[in-house]
Amino acid sequence: MGTDLTFSSRRSPVVCLHGCVASSQPLASSIGLDVLKRGGNAADAAVAIAAALAVTEPCSTGPGGDAFCLFYNGNTGEIRGINGSGHSPRALTLDFLEGQGYTAERPPSVFDALNVTVPGAPACWCDTVQLLGSHKLSLQEVLSGAVELAEVGFPVAELTAHHWANWVSALRDAGKELGVELMIDGHAPKCGQVFQNTGLARTLKELGERGKPAFYQGRVAQAIVDVINQNGGVMTLGDLSSHDSEVITPISTEYKGVRLWELPPNSQGLAALLMLNILENFPQLKAKGHNSSDYIHVLVEAVRLALTDALRYLGDSSHVTIPLETLLDKGYSHQRAQLISTDRAMERVEPGLMTGSDTVYFCVIDSERNACSFVNSNYMGFGTGLVPKDCGFSLQNRGANFSLCRNHINCVAGRKRVYHTIIPALLTDSTTTSQKPRLLAALGVMGAFMQPQGHVQGIAFN
Repeated sequence: MGTDLTFSSRRSPVVCLHGCVASSQPLASSIGLDVLKRGGNAADAAVAIAAALAVTEPCSTGPGGDAFCLFYNGNTGEIRGINGSGHSPRALTLDFLEGQGYTAERPPSVFDALNVTVPGAPACWCDTVQLLGSHKLSLQEVLSGAVELAEVGFPVAELTAHHWANWVSALRDAGKELGVELMIDGHAPKCGQVFQNTGLARTLKELGERGKPAFYQGRVAQAIVDVINQNGGVMTLGDLSSHDSEVITPISTEYKGVRLWELPPNSQGLAALLMLNILENFPQLKAKGHNSSDYIHVLVEAVRLALTDALRYLGDSSHVTIPLETLLDKGYSHQRAQLISTDRAMERVEPGLMTGSDTVYFCVIDSERNACSFVNSNYMGFGTGLVPKDCGFSLQNRGANFSLCRNHINCVAGRKRVYHTIIPALLTDSTTTSQKPRLLAALGVMGAFMQPQGHVQGIAFN
């Protein structure tokens, strides 16, 4: 008698000797592998994939969006993070929006030009290569695969064609139109149609040659400001030129012999750590059976508690004080876990008391055991659908996630980073006696506010 498989898929896991990439698009994955073969490391390959996905999946990602990066150094075990989210325009204040007639009950359309925040992805790409890359390949060489893909064109994948058409329809239903540079004869490309994007090829080529100034100053910056202002937005050249990424220290928690690493606020990675800390108080959860009613009940209640806290306390730390130590204290999560009854749902979830949409995720591990966990997003499909002239990408609508409630931690304000849903993660072994943490996985999912739950489901019940 043979043994049963431990998984239900008919496909075997991919096992590699010298490095591995995982993304949502084979063409992008191939470009990442090519960078590894040319001597680049995991960070170099991740940026190459990010740029390639901007070409092949513009309905999810691109240089008009934001990005976050987590990097594990295979030599030292050090884990570093880059926050590549952009600020709101300086002029985008609550007083301004209220003066335009908007309220918490009647905010701007999610596709409105007022919801464009400074695109942080290009700076994040540049900084990832400069700070974490191998230095064996230039930024120009890292981006060359995506440039060629955009210039020559590529056959649009079936799933991408489906989402492309759906988001064009969603924009039209809201009275908006996707920029013509991302259409073929006024329509979304069909599955198998070859799509060329010479505007994006030029943007990526200039970024490779001149770095961040090529995007945040000059031609591209002016085109961004022009299309936003023509559609009622308030971004300025100064908003763009003052942007930079933030190198940050990741946060983590231990759970049953492993340690999950996330990026701190304004990223919602904190919510995943809160969920794990709550679930740690239910040691018999796995025995209840995967996807059983008892299993799902406890998970859902933990998600409700964690996201309630995240939505109450998580924001831009340069504008508000975030009680990270209190939130991540195991004693606090024990108190929150006491609110979960195993036989009934909580009627109402309140945040604890403090004392003191569309996205791409991908990851790379190289031959030196470096790992790069990376996420890039326009937020909702094409974001606002606004395409700066001759640039080949759409501008995100991440600002739609701001609150218009004056006392809310995530209330809109000038030059503020919004509560961010996209979160890359790393997993290490917490049982090792070595001071160097041993990498177990680079992980992430797509799905807006579901992402912390996705991280937890991949860890807590395996």
